[in-house]
Amino acid sequence: MTLENSTSASSNRITELFGTDVPVVLGPFGGVSSVELTAAVSDGGGLGSYGLYGYGVDAIRNTAAELRKATAKPFALNLWIPTGDETTSLPQADFDQYLETLKPYFDELDLPLPHMPDRYLPDYDEQVEATLAAGPAVVSFVFGVPAPELVEAAHRRGIVVVGTATTVAEAMALEAGGVDAVVASGMESGGHRVSFLKPAEESLVGTFALVPQVVDAVGIPVIAAGGIADRRGYAGARALGADAVQVGSAFLAARESAAVPAYRAILHSPAARETVLTRALSGRLARGIPNRIIAELSEAGLSAAGIAPFPVQNWLTGRFRPQAAAQGNTELMSLWAGQATSLVRHDSAAEVLAELLAGSPVL
Repeated sequence: MTLENSTSASSNRITELFGTDVPVVLGPFGGVSSVELTAAVSDGGGLGSYGLYGYGVDAIRNTAAELRKATAKPFALNLWIPTGDETTSLPQADFDQYLETLKPYFDELDLPLPHMPDRYLPDYDEQVEATLAAGPAVVSFVFGVPAPELVEAAHRRGIVVVGTATTVAEAMALEAGGVDAVVASGMESGGHRVSFLKPAEESLVGTFALVPQVVDAVGIPVIAAGGIADRRGYAGARALGADAVQVGSAFLAARESAAVPAYRAILHSPAARETVLTRALSGRLARGIPNRIIAELSEAGLSAAGIAPFPVQNWLTGRFRPQAAAQGNTELMSLWAGQATSLVRHDSAAEVLAELLAGSPVL
């Protein structure tokens, strides 16, 4: 099947809602998003997405401007909603104790120990204001239901609002909150588990169980995510009633992504056959390929010191993970990946899109 035929066979209410040609969404990566990959997916007819985790106002403005220079097609910006359990401050003694657990990694990478910051995350309200002002075609959210006034403000600007659910109850809450579409994120998905009504460990529903139940429970378009890496996953998700698919790992392995070569090589290797759920690197449950630091910090988590809460742990490990990435040291990186990553066969965003759309029905 040609890409042109796939496009004509794939138009539906998601493509009409987003203004795209095909019902494929790039999963937003918090930390490894790239303008090049986002633009490549959008230019290919899908919806490119860019994760804004940790971005302040200036970074959001600059990123949106760069995306507009790179593509004239619709794109999405993604934000993390505060759940209320984030640690905003710590006693110095507690910070020092958590830092002591991580000191060997700073030493190994020849980095100085960081000082306790004034804050661990940018102000969420300021992020929202800057994102809406940037005027993307779509703004997507994880970890909750966006506030009604936020949804209304987005709609006034002509911005489509997308929420993310890991259970049927979360999907129903998002629809009641006024979002325009919902991502049904199965437990196979790589990266953080974005549950918000119950703990992530109690919200581990597989994609093929979650998607049809969400489709039956809500009236808004449903985007399937988790375990989708090729034409078979695309066809299966669409057969279950999903209006579109959201794909992360297959695009992350493409050369346009911000993943360093060593990371991409792991995604293309037999090591990608195994993933684990861990809180070790960020303090929140996430799925990735196991490596030395996950094993060692998981063991440290059983000690009296334990693992720092989110976002402290994410901030602390984020002081050395970029250096590990720069050195190609995959043992000290976060190798987020989904359970279907071993199915990845392609090296460019265009090839990934073509592979997925080969699963479209022929009309």
